[in-house]
Amino acid sequence: MPKNLQEFAFGAANLTAGTALALARGQMRGLLNPQTRKKVQQSEAIVSEIVARGKAVYGINTGFGPLCTTRISPDETTQLQFNILKSHSVGVGPPLTPEVSRLMLVLKLQALAQARSGVREQTLDRILWHLDAGVTPVVPSQGSVGASGDLAPLAHLFLPLIGLGYVWQDDKKVPAGPVLEAHGIKPLELGPKEGLALINGTQFIAAHAVAALEKMHACLAQADIIGAMMIEGLQGSLMPFHEALHDLRPYQGTRHVASRIRKLLQGSEILEDHIDCERVQDPYSLRCIPQVHGASRNAWLHLKELLEVELNAVTDNPVIIDRDLSISGGNFHGQPLAMALDYLCLAASEIGNISDRRIYLALEGNNTGLPTLLMQDTGLNSGYMILQYTSAALASENKSLCFPASADSIPTSMGQEDHVSMGSISGRKALQVLGNVEKILAIELLTAAQAFEYRKPLKSGWLLEQAHALVRKHVSFAEEDRVFAEDIEKGLELIQSGALMRLIDKTAAREDQSLATAFDPLFETF
Repeated sequence: MPKNLQEFAFGAANLTAGTALALARGQMRGLLNPQTRKKVQQSEAIVSEIVARGKAVYGINTGFGPLCTTRISPDETTQLQFNILKSHSVGVGPPLTPEVSRLMLVLKLQALAQARSGVREQTLDRILWHLDAGVTPVVPSQGSVGASGDLAPLAHLFLPLIGLGYVWQDDKKVPAGPVLEAHGIKPLELGPKEGLALINGTQFIAAHAVAALEKMHACLAQADIIGAMMIEGLQGSLMPFHEALHDLRPYQGTRHVASRIRKLLQGSEILEDHIDCERVQDPYSLRCIPQVHGASRNAWLHLKELLEVELNAVTDNPVIIDRDLSISGGNFHGQPLAMALDYLCLAASEIGNISDRRIYLALEGNNTGLPTLLMQDTGLNSGYMILQYTSAALASENKSLCFPASADSIPTSMGQEDHVSMGSISGRKALQVLGNVEKILAIELLTAAQAFEYRKPLKSGWLLEQAHALVRKHVSFAEEDRVFAEDIEKGLELIQSGALMRLIDKTAAREDQSLATAFDPLFETF
């Protein structure tokens, strides 16, 4: 890991989604300060006292789940914790990306550093080592029901602590044991409650929420930019974005989007050219951008607010309050994030849905002065017709993924865990939908840029002119049919890289500081 990085003190500082991503990407360095280490030592001592006293406390000297009445002798407590990591490693399916696995390590460190779990200092140091050394555990994506913690994925995440499981090495899945040995690292012998503390928690769900929050943020920001470009291409009206209108229905997201569109269209010659046209109003996909994009921004904000609580919460069980109080409760239940992720899934799908409608609108030609299918010589050429087939397919696929996973619950653990959140599925679906939205936005970007070109020699505002110029550096104006899949791939690279979003932010800041504030308020930071 590079030196001179900004440091984050686990357990002593407030963790945000942005900080978690920076830690997972090696852009910040994590540490445990002396105060946190002292609290961790005190919590460990309490667990040792519980074992010595012999009082039954779930997961410390009892079995797990329906075996909670089965007492475990002091001599067997270490084997109990070793066994729980092995027995709960039942994940299946494609592995998570290394970044999401590293996010899980970051989030678990923050939870355990609250010193309410009885985990030893050396165990936290070992997790920190995995982050610092870039030795990332391989975690299957399926198998969690999102209650009692994300048991299966967390068990896989921490198998390398005991010398088992797999890690990533040069993008390949390799056994953890030899990799640890090559680094001079010996397997840990887990203490009382440590195995349970490692697998109890919502870190799989929360890691997906962090990743989804960032991806959704980029989709929202770029959907506004592309939507504004499409307004110009289709000669839409600016009036539906008037501040006075949105003051009468002052949702945060709606007002924010309307403000952004006004700023993006500021100084447009194209708008001025058709200000007195006879059209009374635009189709909803243009006119209702603030209401639709804004509602999705409100969903993003809702997840962001919940996630800021979750990232700094104790989601273990049982929880060590003090020497006299250990509580077996339900902080591991994933319902708070599960429902919010389902909400985000729907909100993301709607961004793709309205984007597809604008793509279709641009192909119609009609009264906008655009050629049908955005190409002059059609018949011999199909123009942009088939690109919309792809966006329609993606939008439809997203709709099928919008059934809320959190609406389901299947009892597990012989009825002991009789209501579960299925939040792990909510998180996975949200990322899948967002991946499709990125592709839809890439197609709209190409379509909007093509329509935008037909307004020459008139110019838009300087922000959209910069955005259009960036697209043209990668994808040329289409005068005849070509393999448009290659164009879509280049558009997708622009969307996924965030280059369009960063260009607009930098241009706005450079040209007009007051205008730049429209691109960096509550909705733009996390």
